[in-house]
Amino acid sequence: MKTPWWFRHKTILACVLVPVSWLYYIISRTVYFVRSLRPLKSRRKIVCVGNILAGGVGKTPIVRAIANRLDLPVVMRGYKRSAKTGYAGDEATMLARDGLAVHVGDRKSNIVLLNKQKSVKPILMDDGFQNPTIKKDLSILVFDQGLGYGNGFLLPAGPLREPKRAAKKADAIIVVKSNKPKKNFKLPDGVPVFYATNQTFNPYDEEEKVVAFAGIGYPKKFFKSLNNVVGTRSFADHYQYTDEDIERLIMWADKKGAKLITTEKDWVRLPVQVQDKIKYAKLQTVIENAFYDWLKEKLA
Repeated sequence: MKTPWWFRHKTILACVLVPVSWLYYIISRTVYFVRSLRPLKSRRKIVCVGNILAGGVGKTPIVRAIANRLDLPVVMRGYKRSAKTGYAGDEATMLARDGLAVHVGDRKSNIVLLNKQKSVKPILMDDGFQNPTIKKDLSILVFDQGLGYGNGFLLPAGPLREPKRAAKKADAIIVVKSNKPKKNFKLPDGVPVFYATNQTFNPYDEEEKVVAFAGIGYPKKFFKSLNNVVGTRSFADHYQYTDEDIERLIMWADKKGAKLITTEKDWVRLPVQVQDKIKYAKLQTVIENAFYDWLKEKLA
């Protein structure tokens, strides 16, 4: 589904949903307690990169940057797996396209298999900050400086999976910088904070008109990263594009006299026969070197 519009602001609807969010939190903590009774302890160290917001913070590009830098295997659920992504999920497919070793499915089972290898390299876990069934050696939270905590409410009144104070449980925090930082976005004291920057590479010349479409958590972030945009269209996060969708998008671009462009995450979900007709903007995330110094020290 599309990210609810009230997630970023304390609207009347968000306030009405607050009692529901309390019920959600009570149920989630009960489930958490039950699942935490027998956690898996891995021989190889587990580094978890997660978030406390329901998507849209740029976690997967951070995972890609760390995995590429340290040559680490990645375990992940492979959310919204489909035939278009080889039943791996768009995020897993995107990581695998970089040549990374990505293990999709039940994370516990994959960690058990990786522990049977001779390697002693750490295992990078994409998401799982709220997963108590696997004992993590390091937990890293990712935030988008432009989103902050959203409206500060728990699901479904807001984007938070758990209260803001949960950030104190992290071993480190990575903040993706934004041109418009969220006001009153305060991180907990005592947790190391590092910064990352995003750069979007448009495959078209700056003079070329483009129409952009995306099915991600916060598509406006993508649209604003492009120049010469004459039209935009948003879809639900992890949206599975149909042939009819593509036909309508191509006709729309033709009417605008523009080229179609999307995100890499969306591109891997497109029908194979149109992937050579639609280009994607490559997103490169760079984390400051101080983070890698800290990480290597912690893993030593």
